[in-house]
Amino acid sequence: MKYLIPALFFALFGCKSVEQINKQNVENAITKNALQLLEDKRFHSVSIAVLKNGESTIKHFGELTIGKSNKPNDSTLYELASVTKTFTGYIAAKAVLDKKINLEDDIRIYLDESYPNFEFQGEPIRIKHLITHTSGFPNFPPKSENKESFFEGLKLIKIETKPGEKYFYSNTAPELTAYILEKVYQKPYEELVTEFILKPNNMNQTKFSLNKNDKTILVKGYNDKNELMPNFDRTLWGGIAGLHSTTTDLVKYMKLHLDKSNPIVNESHKKIFKEGSDFWEAYHWYIIEDDNKLIYRHHGGIYGMQNWFVIYPKQNIGISILTNTSFNETGEILEKVVDNLYLDINVN
Repeated sequence: MKYLIPALFFALFGCKSVEQINKQNVENAITKNALQLLEDKRFHSVSIAVLKNGESTIKHFGELTIGKSNKPNDSTLYELASVTKTFTGYIAAKAVLDKKINLEDDIRIYLDESYPNFEFQGEPIRIKHLITHTSGFPNFPPKSENKESFFEGLKLIKIETKPGEKYFYSNTAPELTAYILEKVYQKPYEELVTEFILKPNNMNQTKFSLNKNDKTILVKGYNDKNELMPNFDRTLWGGIAGLHSTTTDLVKYMKLHLDKSNPIVNESHKKIFKEGSDFWEAYHWYIIEDDNKLIYRHHGGIYGMQNWFVIYPKQNIGISILTNTSFNETGEILEKVVDNLYLDINVN
């Protein structure tokens, strides 16, 4: 009987190593979930990257242009949209460790003009409120045509709740965070992203500004009516969106955030604001934790594409899923795909 299991193993798998079998299981799980997603005809393509125990698996499906059968590949550039905020969070975490900023700082000490409106009943907006969507700032800046008008618009904001007490998603706050980081480091924000994140992690395909060749491989996405949508036109610093990346670079970004020896990573994952029994906001990361799981995640949605980027530190797993479709339910649908994919690969 003791020889039965090895004999059965080799009968089924031949001379394949355990690593090869695990990789095949991950590939099968990706294929299964991707094809199920594409059964919904509102979706046209999907790229999925999985990092499990240091081994990466990337697969692409569908077509980038309806009717062209041109499926994405490892060089395809996607807009990361709000997943860009996690880059802002990482640099903010570094700034805290570098003692350039403090989470308890009143943000007005970093601004050139006076903003008496940046408080509620004497409680000022602090750095920690900017990075956890608890500042009371509106979702979109009152003015965003350029950086000068951005600051003009800030004067129009009225804070109606005590900062730090209520979560309200804000695209205004991360842009102001990016400006503050630019000011304390005395370098353009785009340069900070490159210096602190992209270069150290060899993320050579991730960038804000695109050259002529980059634009030919940038995804042009659709809405649910199969109408071609425009790409995002960045007019501010890029704290909320504007980064473009590939699946291969996102695997490198997974490796960064799975590195428990990195103090900046650990700081960026620190729980700052609790919402509900098992949900926290960190440095632009959403953290879900209970007795059975720990998840760091962020969603990104723009006019013609959406993505989820998820880290499971206890299982040493990262998942990125990107599609060239964007409509109201896309994020929820992709979230379910990620959850199902995680269950499929974690049992192997």
